[in-house]
Amino acid sequence: MRRAEIITAFILGLFSVYLMWKSGEPPAWNPDAARFDNIGYDDTGAPGSGFWPFWLGVIMLASCVWTGINWALRRTPASVSTAPFLDSYGWKMLLTVGGGLIGFLLVIEFLGFYAGMLAFLVYYIRFIGRHCWAVTLSIATAVPVVCFFFFDIAMRIVLPKGYSEPLFIPLYDIFL
Repeated sequence: MRRAEIITAFILGLFSVYLMWKSGEPPAWNPDAARFDNIGYDDTGAPGSGFWPFWLGVIMLASCVWTGINWALRRTPASVSTAPFLDSYGWKMLLTVGGGLIGFLLVIEFLGFYAGMLAFLVYYIRFIGRHCWAVTLSIATAVPVVCFFFFDIAMRIVLPKGYSEPLFIPLYDIFL
């Protein structure tokens, strides 16, 4: 457990540094801007395009450093534990849930993001969580619908639709 804590903090720290670096890139519409010009406020007083990702990366990196300090000083239960990170049940659950997530990522290409999300939620809620069909179908349909209206309609961030794209054309005609 001790080794897992510091390895996780290190990997997340590397990811946060990468996030900070990438969020400092100039926007595509202004390639002449200097790196990290977009992590503060612009002339209108609004945050730049990299403001939130950069500062969230800073907070994440600070958390990783704090975890590393607590690990070195052995202040957390995990930092003094000699137990294995995952027992046999933990490995089984990791493979079950991780396999479902990998399956979800693979079907996005064909089914699209929303249909893939529906399939994953049915798999996870019904077959892993063992909930009844009413709960499963209500959540598995509500979440993609809410995500569609949030991303595609409200934010105008079009997510991949795959072969299900013709089903969304009438919705675009109504709401856009």
